[in-house]
Amino acid sequence: MVSPAPTRDRVPVWLRWSALLWLFVWIPAYWHTWGAANFLHLCDVAVVLTCVGLWSNNSLLLSSQAVSSVLIDTAWASDAAWRFFTGRHLIGGTEYLFDASFPLWVRLLSLFHVLMPFLLLWALHQLGYDRRGWITQCIIAIPVVVLSRLASTPQTNINYVFTDPFFHRAWGSAPLHLTAVLLFLMLVVYLPTHLLLARVFPPPPDAAAIL
Repeated sequence: MVSPAPTRDRVPVWLRWSALLWLFVWIPAYWHTWGAANFLHLCDVAVVLTCVGLWSNNSLLLSSQAVSSVLIDTAWASDAAWRFFTGRHLIGGTEYLFDASFPLWVRLLSLFHVLMPFLLLWALHQLGYDRRGWITQCIIAIPVVVLSRLASTPQTNINYVFTDPFFHRAWGSAPLHLTAVLLFLMLVVYLPTHLLLARVFPPPPDAAAIL
């Protein structure tokens, strides 16, 4: 019996293994330098889930992390570039990248933020955009943000669970501030990204087109 021809909705084997190899290098390096709590950063959660999505050809995982990462990583890259060329930050969040107290090679691993939007958009081109990506990422964000409040301090401020990145203030009590963070992520960051991706990319052949 003749095997069917490979379809375009597959991630190349070399990329799947590269994603796995990246995790074997990146996780120990980050863990040793910044500790386990650092992996509660939504951008770091996105790295793990993106690699799992690439390994398993999972369009839902990749779609959810595109919702999470395309805008945030673009903002990160813009802030890092602005700091590099002008000596000032646009909104902050990349200060550690220029902190010489951390090993340079570990800091350079953070340049994954630059690659991630392109990688995820390519993956959506290959696999399609699953319309459940927005709600899936919202469900992922809720426990991650809550755990960030428990695992971080006002100094580390993981996912801005103590003060926001724009006005550097807390918006009420802890529950109110966490609610504000989640609403901002879901409605200001994730929803517009979801609507754009749903407009640009077709749904996966095997997934229902759910808005």
